[in-house]
Amino acid sequence: MRLSAASIWLFAIAGLIFAMILVGGATRLTDSGLSITEWRPLLGAIPPLSAKEWANAFALYQQIPEYAIQNRGMSLEDFKVIYWWEWGHRQLGRIIGLAFAVPMVLLFLARRLSRTDLPELGLIFLLGGAQGAIGWWMVSSGLADARLDVSHYRLATHLGMALVLLVLVVLAAWKRALPVTGLAPAPRALAWWIGLALGLAVLQAILGGLVAGLDAGRLNTDWPLFQGKLAPASYWDLSPWWLNLGENIASVQFNHRAGGYILVLTLTALAIGAQRARGASRAVKKWLWACAGLGWLQAILGVAYLVWHAPFAIALAHQGGGALLIAGLATALAFTRASPAPSRLSDGFRPIAANA
Repeated sequence: MRLSAASIWLFAIAGLIFAMILVGGATRLTDSGLSITEWRPLLGAIPPLSAKEWANAFALYQQIPEYAIQNRGMSLEDFKVIYWWEWGHRQLGRIIGLAFAVPMVLLFLARRLSRTDLPELGLIFLLGGAQGAIGWWMVSSGLADARLDVSHYRLATHLGMALVLLVLVVLAAWKRALPVTGLAPAPRALAWWIGLALGLAVLQAILGGLVAGLDAGRLNTDWPLFQGKLAPASYWDLSPWWLNLGENIASVQFNHRAGGYILVLTLTALAIGAQRARGASRAVKKWLWACAGLGWLQAILGVAYLVWHAPFAIALAHQGGGALLIAGLATALAFTRASPAPSRLSDGFRPIAANA
């Protein structure tokens, strides 16, 4: 496959977003996210360079509840460790912004991009800027009101936006790469099912963000049962009932578990069903099998995270695996759109359940 300059650039951006998701996960796992208590999009790129500047940054951190309640007595050297994680996370965001904006302008000037590319790429750029604002909105929630962590709702929103950006960039990259491949389109029904699986994967990751924000994965570590039963007895303990979907630790963790089972079965059925679809390319089938395999690996990592009591490496691998799965499904979806799709909704593809 011969890639265009624009597609290479966008694949590189997708790689940077994936790295950002991993660094963000590490920042959360090391409790580093509240170490920088100011939002300075430009000047914040320069870290403390003197003993006085480090003392000032540490003094600001000592004013927030996390230090007073959880980290009182922390040394300056320990503070520097968490500071560098958060600074690196923010700095990578700045790098992604520059790596997107500057090459985009240069590619337009070189006529490797046209005016028709502006709406799609402009939307991605604006959403990237919004993601920076969402990040500060998330951090600010943990700086007051005796909180030790950021709002889990805002954390899930921040993660969800990162995954949406990853999907959009991957689709945009393949859109500019596939016209030279000559691939035939897949059945439209297959594209619809892949889109559904992609939506389920993003939703499952957002549910994982809620679990992470509540530290729910460190509780209820029995498996395959939950508190000794198929479902937690405390699922509906909160009132009104809808609070259980986002505030009840047992319910949030159970929803993520159940979502994982549904997603793995959906991916497996999709990969099997695609083998029977008339017109589905080998590339689509291979990507769907890869996604099904990655889905099972994600399930294994999730269980290992629970029963081994949340080790750092497995937690980070689980978050990275979720991002890879979403990127893989976006790729499979892009390959179904290599050229105009058939006009009929159903062209030989049935999900496996429909053939049973």
